Amino acid sequence: MSGIMMMVIAIVVLGGAYLLYGRYLQNKWGIDPKAKTPAYEMEDGVDYVPADTNVVFGHQFASIAGAGPINGPIQAAIFGWLPVMLWILIGGVFFGAVQDFASMYASVKNKGRTIGYIIEAYIGKLGKKLFLLFCWLFCILVVAAFADVVAGTFNGFATGTTGEVTKVVANGAVATTSMLFIVEAVGLGFFLKYTKFNKWVNTIFAIVLLVAAIALGLKFPIYISLETWHLIIFAYILIASVTPVWALLQPRDYLNSYLLIFMIVGAVIGVFAANPSCNLKAFTSFNVDGQYMFPILFVTIACGAVSGFHSLVSSGTASKQIKNEKNMLPVSFGAMLMESMLAIIALIAVASFADGEAAAQGLTTQPQIFAGAIANFLSVIGLPHSLVFTLINLAVSAFALTSLDSVARVGRLSFQEFFLDSDTDEENMNPFLKVMTNKYFATIITLVLAYLLTRVGYAEIWPLFGSANQLLSVLALVACAVFLKKTKRQGCMLWIPMVFMMAVTFTALGMTIVKLSKAFVTTGLDLGNSLQLIFAILLLILGVLVAIQGIKKLLEKPETKKAAERA
Repeated sequence: MSGIMMMVIAIVVLGGAYLLYGRYLQNKWGIDPKAKTPAYEMEDGVDYVPADTNVVFGHQFASIAGAGPINGPIQAAIFGWLPVMLWILIGGVFFGAVQDFASMYASVKNKGRTIGYIIEAYIGKLGKKLFLLFCWLFCILVVAAFADVVAGTFNGFATGTTGEVTKVVANGAVATTSMLFIVEAVGLGFFLKYTKFNKWVNTIFAIVLLVAAIALGLKFPIYISLETWHLIIFAYILIASVTPVWALLQPRDYLNSYLLIFMIVGAVIGVFAANPSCNLKAFTSFNVDGQYMFPILFVTIACGAVSGFHSLVSSGTASKQIKNEKNMLPVSFGAMLMESMLAIIALIAVASFADGEAAAQGLTTQPQIFAGAIANFLSVIGLPHSLVFTLINLAVSAFALTSLDSVARVGRLSFQEFFLDSDTDEENMNPFLKVMTNKYFATIITLVLAYLLTRVGYAEIWPLFGSANQLLSVLALVACAVFLKKTKRQGCMLWIPMVFMMAVTFTALGMTIVKLSKAFVTTGLDLGNSLQLIFAILLLILGVLVAIQGIKKLLEKPETKKAAERA
């Protein structure tokens, strides 16, 4: 199959899914365009801040994408292009987009509260406590993994096989541009807040800032070591996760969303211009080098099809910025389908290389393979290969950096919520609760643990991240299904995704625990594997307990009218 054919199929399927299935869900669950959303009802200038649809979409899309939709399909391509493509399209529409929309819908209908509060309200306090603990541990994993990824893309030095140290120009340019993005975002935040220009003026202003940052980055690359970047990135996350969303999160994601959309549009143009052939087999085997297609395919692709992390963004940050309930569909369902499109492009990119060709060109990591392929496509229409390669690397790093402060904010909120109940008197708390719920303390303890885990390295963390991420999707689907049942809305469309992802994640985590346990018995475990084993056991136990509590609520018989009256 050619690249153009794969692209056309994806556009038709994903576009049709939005127009048909997305609107079906919206009509089935119901929205009230006249309702006062939590962004207005709970407006506090920090987390609850009304924003235009394009701004919230930019935040949602840039936050959920990360490096997942690029890394996952390229890694999963060992099983062949057909199973990867089928899962991206089927999973993206019927699993991921449904989960993201349901999470945001449930949150907006519950004062913008997170999935943890949804669980407390409709499942129980114990379920909420267990979920928030799971969520907090998961956020630590994500921050650790993505911080190491970003630091790696910013690292200005490379050590050769003979020990010589050289400067990496592309990484230095990406680092400069990314730092300029942050500075420009603050200025854009004040511009958007205190001026009353229409969205087209704001868009032009944002694009001018974007182009300026890229030009300066290419002209003045920064060369800083990996270890120093780790410290700088964590300092940035600390500030970003407690700063009002209008001052940094919204405008920075708004800027990045244009870069990311330009990247996707450019990649689509490149595919149609070059029409790359598919050099992958349609299907290889159910077992490739000891990796079984079930559950590895579904855990590896993750963000391109379904990701539990998305539910945290949908209910943790984006739901608090929705101006009108009618905006939920494009912001949640639409952003997920856009991410599935990016995953299809990543599949086309890796399929364009013959066996061993990418390695021969020095493309060893998934982002490099993706950037190299898109640069090859666009060189057909005369664009400089080196320039496109640098810009694509910049966009990929923007994905990961954008996810970092969003997930750190969600981790901070999860830690704070763990110590709060719906009946807690927040103005008369004891000293212990005041410390535990302090946003600065919650942020610092989360980031300190993540920094320690970062020292282990991205490669050690990523395998566990995939399984934990998909288990989180199970818990989000369970919570949303219970919410829909309790509020007399149809939720049967969540049941099949929920059960299937349970089978995937419990199998994957079980296999991880068995593998690490065997290694412990035979050779012992190093620090990285020991932390993975501890996290895997904790996450599996917490996930199972929350799932059991939720399923019990789902299987309860509806209350009779008399019983409801007595209650």
